[in-house]
Amino acid sequence: MRVAVIGLGTMGAPMARHLIAAGHEVTVHNRTREREEPLAALGAARAASPAEAAKGADAVLTCVSDTPDLEQLLLGPGGAAEGLARGGLVVDCSTVSPSATADIAARLAERGIGMVDAPVSGGSEGAEKGTLTIFCGGSDDDFARAGEILNAFGSRITHLGPSGAGQMAKAVNQVMIAGTYASVGEGIALAQAAGLPMPELLEALSAGAAASWVLSNRAGNMIDDTYPLGFKLALHRKDLGIALDEAAREGLPLKTLDDGAMERLRRYRWPGNVRELENLVRRLAALYSQETIGVDVIDVELAESVSPAARPAGRCCRAPAPVRRAARPASCPDGSSGP
Repeated sequence: MRVAVIGLGTMGAPMARHLIAAGHEVTVHNRTREREEPLAALGAARAASPAEAAKGADAVLTCVSDTPDLEQLLLGPGGAAEGLARGGLVVDCSTVSPSATADIAARLAERGIGMVDAPVSGGSEGAEKGTLTIFCGGSDDDFARAGEILNAFGSRITHLGPSGAGQMAKAVNQVMIAGTYASVGEGIALAQAAGLPMPELLEALSAGAAASWVLSNRAGNMIDDTYPLGFKLALHRKDLGIALDEAAREGLPLKTLDDGAMERLRRYRWPGNVRELENLVRRLAALYSQETIGVDVIDVELAESVSPAARPAGRCCRAPAPVRRAARPASCPDGSSGP
C-alpha cells in the first residue's frame, strides 16, 4: 500500500519505520524537515508539503500534537486533502477533539475521502516495539481498509463506533492514566518516607492488585529521579483538557481532574519553561504525602517562579523534609486570585 506519513515525532517516526519494514511504499513529511532524513535512509520518499505527500497515496497516516494542527495539515492550504484522490483514506493517530474529528471526517467525506480516527496508547515504548493499543472510530468499511496500516504497529486494535469514537476512548484512557500516575507517585513517596526497600516492594506490588502499566514502566523513574524524554507534560495537559470539554458536553463532572493538583495544572497558563513545570509536578505527590504540607503550599509553589535557586532541594519524588505552612498568595501569575 502507498502510505503518506505526516508528523514524525516520538510516535509518528516509529510508525513510519514499521510501515517501511512491513513492505509499504512510504512517503514522509514533517514541518521540521530534518526529521524526514532517517526515514529516507530506510527507503521512504520525502515530500515538501502534506498535499505533495498525499498525491498518489492510497492512504495518509497523521500523527500530530493538537486539533488545529490536524485541521491545517488535512484541510488547510496545501493540505493532504488537496493531494489525496477520491476513494483515499485518512488514518489519524493523533490525540485530538472527538467532536472536531467527526467534523473533519464529514468534510473529508464530501471529497470522497474516508477517515478513521485511531489514537494510540502504550507510550513511546509501544511505538518502538510495534505493540500499541489503538482505539478506532469510523465506518466499518474504512476501519477494514485501515487494518493493513494499523497492524504494522499495533497489537490490540479495537473498533468502537463512528467517527470520533476512537478519540473519545482515548480521552477515557487519559483520565484513567492521570489518576494512576498520581496514585503511583503518592505511593512511591509514602514508601520512601517509610524507608521500605524499593526494588523488593515494586516486585511485590507488581504481582498484586496494584499492578499497572504506570507502576511497571514509570515507578523506576520516580524512584531514581530520572526522566528521559518521552510524552510531554504539555501534551498530557492538552489531552485532559479534551476530556474535560467532552465531559462538560455530557454534563458529567470528572472529580479526578476537577479537584486538587490536576485542576490547578489545567487552569494555569504557565508563563515559564515547561521543563520547570514538569519538575514541579514530579514533586506534587511527595508534597501531598506530608502531614505538614497542604494545598496552600501547592498554590504558593505554582504562583512563584520555580527557578532552580528558588526551589527546595531534594524533594523530587523523595520524602521531603517538613516545611512550614505558607499563606495563600494574593494573586497568581495570570492576575487572578487563584483557583
